[in-house]
Amino acid sequence: MQYKDYYKILGVSRQATPDEIKRAYRQLARRYHPDVSKQPNAEQHFKEVGEAYEVLKDPQKRVAYDQLGSPWRADQDFQPPPGWQSHFDFTNGGFSDTYSFDFNDFFSTLFRSSPQSTHYHDQSFHTQGEDQQAKITITLEEAYHGAIRLVQLPIPIHRKGIVQTKTRTLNVKIPAGVIHGQKIRLAGQGLEGIGGVAQGDLYLEIEFQPHRFYRAQDRDIYLTLPITPWESALGSTIAVPTLGGQVELKIPADSQSGQQLRLKGRGLPGHPPGDQYIILQMVTPLAHSEAERALYHQMAEKFAFNPRHDLNQFFRVE
Repeated sequence: MQYKDYYKILGVSRQATPDEIKRAYRQLARRYHPDVSKQPNAEQHFKEVGEAYEVLKDPQKRVAYDQLGSPWRADQDFQPPPGWQSHFDFTNGGFSDTYSFDFNDFFSTLFRSSPQSTHYHDQSFHTQGEDQQAKITITLEEAYHGAIRLVQLPIPIHRKGIVQTKTRTLNVKIPAGVIHGQKIRLAGQGLEGIGGVAQGDLYLEIEFQPHRFYRAQDRDIYLTLPITPWESALGSTIAVPTLGGQVELKIPADSQSGQQLRLKGRGLPGHPPGDQYIILQMVTPLAHSEAERALYHQMAEKFAFNPRHDLNQFFRVE
């Protein structure tokens, strides 16, 4: 009789959690299921995967299996220690009728009280279709107002063990107020299930198309607003664009370049909605004429202003 390394068959470690074991089993069972796989020895692999899961999913059987120790190598000649089975009670069965195959001698010797009865009733393998992930790029305007988008997505389809790509056209409703990274769930649009079980879901991850002027951070919107030196010094009221329309913004006197002003609730919709932040950027006009240059000379004479004062003091620049 040859030793079977059930952990290796499922591709998990000996410290794997029940959820990790279940997840590995479902993936491998789908891959090797005789109804969908054309891989060589798919049926044999499917049997081994089911046998490994039948042991490792059951706490009592797993403990018993682990009692054998880990030095054994897969397919190595093996005999259980004398009296080993008497320490464990497997007479009540505890086996499900999920699988449709005969267990090998290794399993039967370890866990069956009636070795001659090793065949399980024929029942189909059932598993829900896997969920799929895709990305969709939208504009900030669509995120603000909401939209209906006709999108074409390449969706992998598993048929007889071969992965094919199918282009699927979907009408997707973009709810107002979605943010970058958020996922929209489309129920029943994932991979097909096996054995008549429901399809999985499709999750569309939202990405924002780069905008010429706006920048989004969660629900907040940032806009850099160019202003003149006199608007900065004297203050002004300026029309400012937002995703919801134009608003009037008061620029305080003596504002500085880089200063941020907030328009409350003017970001993306939500509970609560985001804000829009205006970042002031002072733009100095070029002096193209003698009159314009003369004006700059007058300003240099009138203003006792040195923007490098702190820098010069730190480095003691004369």
